[in-house]
Amino acid sequence: MLVGAATALAALSATASAASLENLQELTLWPKGPPGSASFPMPQQVLERSKDPAIKDRALLAITQPSLLVYRPAKPNGTALLVTPGGAYQRVVLDKEADEIAPRFTDAGVTVFRLAYRLPGKAQATDAPLMDAQRALRLIRANAADWGLDPARIGVLGFSAGGHVASQLATGYERKVYEPVDAADQLSARPDFLALGYPVITMDERFTHAISRQELIGDTPSPETIAAYSTERQVTAATPQAFIFHANDDADVPVANSLAFYDALRKAGVPAELHIFRQGGHGFSLRFAAGLPAAQWPDLLLAWMNSIKMLP
Repeated sequence: MLVGAATALAALSATASAASLENLQELTLWPKGPPGSASFPMPQQVLERSKDPAIKDRALLAITQPSLLVYRPAKPNGTALLVTPGGAYQRVVLDKEADEIAPRFTDAGVTVFRLAYRLPGKAQATDAPLMDAQRALRLIRANAADWGLDPARIGVLGFSAGGHVASQLATGYERKVYEPVDAADQLSARPDFLALGYPVITMDERFTHAISRQELIGDTPSPETIAAYSTERQVTAATPQAFIFHANDDADVPVANSLAFYDALRKAGVPAELHIFRQGGHGFSLRFAAGLPAAQWPDLLLAWMNSIKMLP
């Protein structure tokens, strides 16, 4: 049975197609509350940051109840994509890297799941994002039949700091970061494929995103902690096949992050595809890539998914 009651989402992105917005459901990840979760002086809340009423730019803050939002296509093709949006490990953005991109995949028959994961730091467990990502992948796999999914065609797509979450899941799916709570936790948390958009990968201070690193592992991490949370150093031959895209002019998360992860995959013998766009800056998604070659990344990703037999 699905964990948590499905609830209607209060506000929907104006850019999403009607087919993509059918039967939207928000599901709670943890039936008895998440492990390692902190309490905050302010409640979990959605902040609208846009000053233009025609454009949504919502961010979820003080997350204590992680959840999955399900975007169901009109004709599911059996493939699922777990999306982990960015936000520098300070917030989870809801529109630019979730609502606005979901139709590009649901229109192709892919069922999309947006993960609102907990944020590390401020007394929250450092591994809280990974706990939530593992749990989400297992729940999708456990309930695959209910959504018309093939449990062997479940991938993850992460952006920016959410790319770190996704790469942690892809390299740390076997790490025991929480105690099992039900039968779903007996299933593998390994994604069948991995996609990363301008991801935070390394904690090496020369190349990392400083804010994400500080929120995740603090101001004075040990060399062992830096190594443990630099996902390019955790790649093995069992890491899923990967598709990576980044902009060469990214001033926030250096392209060296994607290059390091790709190089680690290559050395481990894991097939991977890397696209470095000349222009796009950081966080371009679709909204800020209009008119640029970088706007082609969803089509390139779908073509790659087809080439590795992750689409029917």
